[in-house]
Amino acid sequence: MLEKILPDKIYRVLTEKVNFKAVNEIRLRAEKPIVVNINGKMFFLSENGVTSSLKNSLYASKIMIEDVIFRASECSIYTVNEQIKKGFIVTDEAVRIGIGGNLVEENGHIKTMTNFCSCNIRVPHIIKNCSLSAYPFIVGENGVENTLVISPPGCGKTTFLRDFVYQLSERNLPYNILLLDERGELDSGINSLFTDKIAFSSKRNGFENGIRALSPDIIITDELGQEEDIEAVRYASSCGVKVFASTHSDNMETFCKKPLFTQLLKEKIFRRFVLLSKRNGPGTFEGVYNENLARIYMPGQN
Repeated sequence: MLEKILPDKIYRVLTEKVNFKAVNEIRLRAEKPIVVNINGKMFFLSENGVTSSLKNSLYASKIMIEDVIFRASECSIYTVNEQIKKGFIVTDEAVRIGIGGNLVEENGHIKTMTNFCSCNIRVPHIIKNCSLSAYPFIVGENGVENTLVISPPGCGKTTFLRDFVYQLSERNLPYNILLLDERGELDSGINSLFTDKIAFSSKRNGFENGIRALSPDIIITDELGQEEDIEAVRYASSCGVKVFASTHSDNMETFCKKPLFTQLLKEKIFRRFVLLSKRNGPGTFEGVYNENLARIYMPGQN
């Protein structure tokens, strides 16, 4: 999936000398060593694979970074400028590339980004059955519970959401599912007969338009992080639409202290919380919590 955007030399090393299935991120910084995140650990990239030593490390150049971004835009930076203004590009194969550079602002609004100097290539993975342990606590006789997946960045939230859709599809459950794919990376590898998609939309517009036009039973979306996102969840709940979403937080204690979710927790709109961490590597499943934030399932529990 990366052969279209990476320099040939870098791509060959990653696919021939590295366990590519374990690669989470590839970071290119101008005139600095290329860094690869493998199962949550950072290594430098060399011609012989990965190393902890700077010696023989491969370096990225500004030209290399610009070329990666140019290729990812399918040779038209202008057509992806709306994404660039938000700090990333998503390829057709749902590879998200975070971009560092100079933001150009006018009257308080971001117009574009120039002088690209770094990029973080996040490699999507499909991990079948990673949501299976939590599934019985989310889907019951009354259908799907409103669920929020909580984890630090890069710890498998999106992968968990994708697999949950897969689990619903495997059981041929006739829910009309709306994927609200704000960054264009959520639907990678999802093949469900009952799934519609709205991409590159805000939560507010996506929820309102999606409910009105597509009549979903469930909306699945990534990364709640703003007040308008919370209002979108409230709106869906008031319409009788279930929500399966995610948000960033280190642990349950930190999550409970986030002002954004204080009122939502009091209202108990979310009935289930799934906690992921990187304790034993990205995607470590820590358990399922109920609406009262009591843990009702812990891995290894009978």
